Amino acid sequence: MKPRQQRMLAVGLAAVGLLIATALTLRAFQDNMRFFIDISEVVAGNYPDDRTFRIGGLIVDGSIQRADGSLDVSFSVTDTACELPVRYSGVLPDLFREGQGVVAHGRLGDDGVFQADKILAKHDENYMAPEVQESMAKHVQDKTSGAADQAVECNPQ
Repeated sequence: MKPRQQRMLAVGLAAVGLLIATALTLRAFQDNMRFFIDISEVVAGNYPDDRTFRIGGLIVDGSIQRADGSLDVSFSVTDTACELPVRYSGVLPDLFREGQGVVAHGRLGDDGVFQADKILAKHDENYMAPEVQESMAKHVQDKTSGAADQAVECNPQ
């Protein structure tokens, strides 16, 4: 093989390798991406059936129920417009308590209960996840502007 052909072969193989690496990287990002869905949208049925997603809001006062001798816990999360029941089995963050902000990763079960596989609690009194803050601000604004009349009816499926 001539030196020019060897260079062209090396450049071609490098380009193919780069394309394969890029495709694998994009595929990994797609598989690991979790979308944030408003609780009102989940209650309305607008959520991905085929993948996990995140919800966030405030833990409803009086909704935390723990099973004795178990790590199972049930609670409700609200975005000030709708409530969604959540079930989780595992160790909860230290800052997990009623009235506090929370983000849950998981999927909606057939029974209309969100099955969380990970729970994140805010880390201090002032912080709230940006997605949760935007969602709650939108619902508070809707309530004050009278748009609540057109809002989703909050009865889980």
